[in-house]
Amino acid sequence: MTDDSSVWLAETDAQIARCFPVMFELRPHLAAETFVRLVRAMQREGYVLAALEDDGEVRAVAGFRINVLLARGKNLYVDDLVTAEASRSHAYGSTLLRWLIQYARDRDCDSFDLDSGVHRFRAHRFYFREGMHVGAYHFTLSLRDT
Repeated sequence: MTDDSSVWLAETDAQIARCFPVMFELRPHLAAETFVRLVRAMQREGYVLAALEDDGEVRAVAGFRINVLLARGKNLYVDDLVTAEASRSHAYGSTLLRWLIQYARDRDCDSFDLDSGVHRFRAHRFYFREGMHVGAYHFTLSLRDT
């Protein structure tokens, strides 16, 4: 990571589109043609898309929202967090995670939460190394296959 790296919020269509290649590594079911429209719809419901850029290239992205929940109070929930495969092990992920945590603190959140697929062992090691712990199980039921 270089000194000219920065985190910014993707607010324009062009900024959102720049995030797609990295997000696609985490969400390969997404299509470039519909990504901006989908993010725009999610933004109307509180979704925020952040990108970490270094040397003019998006290296990591995070999608998140701030909620108020009976169980946790005000929290920042991370929907998506990914560093480009070619940019891993350069502190981009930890830099973006720290930025997200500070963003939550600056907005008086009580907690910072994310879910991670059970098969994502490298991600789990990263989250543990960054001081996170397993605070709950997430159960799911597909409604498309039943």
